[in-house]
Amino acid sequence: MNTLLVIYRKLYRYFGPQKWWPGDTPFEVAVGAILTQSTNWSNVENAIQNLKNHDLLSPHDMHGLSGKELALLIRPAGYFNVKAQRLQSFLSFLMNDYLGKMENMAGEDAGRLRTKLLRVHGIGPETADSILLYALDKPVFVIDAYTKRILSRHGIMASGRPYDEFQGLFHDSVRRNVSLYNEYHALFVRAGKTFCRRTNPLCGGCPLNDMLSPICSESV
Repeated sequence: MNTLLVIYRKLYRYFGPQKWWPGDTPFEVAVGAILTQSTNWSNVENAIQNLKNHDLLSPHDMHGLSGKELALLIRPAGYFNVKAQRLQSFLSFLMNDYLGKMENMAGEDAGRLRTKLLRVHGIGPETADSILLYALDKPVFVIDAYTKRILSRHGIMASGRPYDEFQGLFHDSVRRNVSLYNEYHALFVRAGKTFCRRTNPLCGGCPLNDMLSPICSESV
């Protein structure tokens, strides 16, 4: 039995399709992946809407902004000065290496592109993989705190294991498919927010409760 696929099917049956990541263009998705660090999605939506309201949500237009101007526009996302710097680093990377076009970036091999993204200031594994999967349709599984929490509480992998080990678990056990990886990661987020909370988890109603004997009394 492929335990990871059983988990996916149970979550999908319970929650249905998540239609994630929201965004009108690959560039918008990439911007959202950077802005969502250390904040909730509603704040990111407000920041992105600010950029749209000023007709600035494009690589060339945003690249022309000063750090102060960009920080002011993305203020709703929190840590706006730090995130402005990170966005500027990503924009410089996109402009210099791919002529400001996400489609040029999408044409690159996933492994090579991931290595490049991880060299960009402020982009770690989760953000890089979110850009690869959701913006560029690369079959790379995204690992986040919800995924680690759910798997560790169900005895599949200890939460303290490295990011790459969690990712390898999915890459080795679940076929490399963009739609499947997209939906699965989104379902982990939904389950983590709804049931497998960091504190006071709601194990009784969880769709995984009858399967893996979750350790819901522990905060991970």
